[in-house]
Amino acid sequence: MNPENYDVIATLNLNGDYISDALAAQVGGIGIAPGANINQNTGHAIFEATHGTAPEYAGLDELNPSSVLLSGAMLFDYIGWNEVSDLITRGIEKTIANKTVTRDFYYLMKDEAAQKVSCSGFAELVIENM
Repeated sequence: MNPENYDVIATLNLNGDYISDALAAQVGGIGIAPGANINQNTGHAIFEATHGTAPEYAGLDELNPSSVLLSGAMLFDYIGWNEVSDLITRGIEKTIANKTVTRDFYYLMKDEAAQKVSCSGFAELVIENM
């Protein structure tokens, strides 16, 4: 496949879900995949977590916030505030490299050195690692 040859892929909703899930898997899953909807004609844009924010888990403090954080980083890139985007990205990268991760990555790592942290704990570590 040559994705650089395409600007838009038009498909049925379910097929689009399959495609976006497959692409999200390439970067670690939907817990880390950022999302953006950009109108190239008007410049209006919405940045959001891929497949939403899983409201059924609200208040449990256990899911990976990286998708939302990286969507924010994409927003900052879009408006030209690259320094902020770089801080967010570096904070996430360093936190994961330190093996302090939320449950989704913890179970994938299969590493005794990995430490499982809460959603808010992960976010605090991202801030520390900026």
